[in-house]
Amino acid sequence: MQQTQQPRDKGDKALKSESKSNTDLLPVIVYVPESRLRSPAQLFKEMWYDLLASRDLAWQLFRRDLSAQYRQSVLGIFWVFIPPLSTAVGLTLLQNARIINLGETDIPYPLYVMFSMTLWQIFTDAISKSMGAVQAAKGMLSKIRVPPEAFVIAKLGQLFFTFSIQLILVVCLFIYYRIPVTWSLLLTPVALIHLVMFGAGIGLLLGPISALYGDVNRAMGYILRIWLFITPVVYALPEQGIWATLVKINPVTSLLVTTRELATTGILSYPIGWLIASAIAIVGFVLGWTFFRLAMPFIVERAAMS
Repeated sequence: MQQTQQPRDKGDKALKSESKSNTDLLPVIVYVPESRLRSPAQLFKEMWYDLLASRDLAWQLFRRDLSAQYRQSVLGIFWVFIPPLSTAVGLTLLQNARIINLGETDIPYPLYVMFSMTLWQIFTDAISKSMGAVQAAKGMLSKIRVPPEAFVIAKLGQLFFTFSIQLILVVCLFIYYRIPVTWSLLLTPVALIHLVMFGAGIGLLLGPISALYGDVNRAMGYILRIWLFITPVVYALPEQGIWATLVKINPVTSLLVTTRELATTGILSYPIGWLIASAIAIVGFVLGWTFFRLAMPFIVERAAMS
């Protein structure tokens, strides 16, 4: 279904001149049966222009949300370090006490699990933040007309801000364990962006659905817990068996492991898998963005009627 804008009719001459001047400025949204997907070039052109036009609003939303996030917190920004740090410390103690055997890693295990948990968190945050952008947008879009992409950019801005803070501790561990810096470190942002795009694509696809059905958010929480177990975040890459096959076909494995290896050893375990997963991430992000764009008018209309 496609929406177009037409100027409002000036109405009856008996109306007051002031009322007429105000109503003339308001657009009327007319829904027609033709799908906007029949003109994909025009659709993507509008999406691109709105993406560029949303920068100022996205910055204001980013500052507002970031301020509200830490306004009533005593520890403030230190809460960012707690999730990956607590996991790394706990698993390292269990590994050293030989209570569990998580395999041999190519870098010191504390750094391995700390860096991996930071990458895993940016992936899961990309999903949750993108889904949350729909909830944040539907209330404001029912009152004013602004590019919906601004809300997504603001949420992803919070994501990278949190990651940059967590990266400070990771860099300290790099220095402590004297990890050599290789040329492959320059390619790490590329792999990281693909990991974020994959998560954001999932979030944008599920966001409009979660705005209608709250079960989606709950189900996604359980799915991510299971997904963590089939991703080599806290254990070394398995080499053989059914579990190794399951881990290998997981797209997040290639994206996360490649990001970690580019930043550390520079030796890639799944170069072909990373190329395939990166292509899936890019296509998924474009599809998610398109679905988000097409679904938002209906989500806003439903919110206005409720």
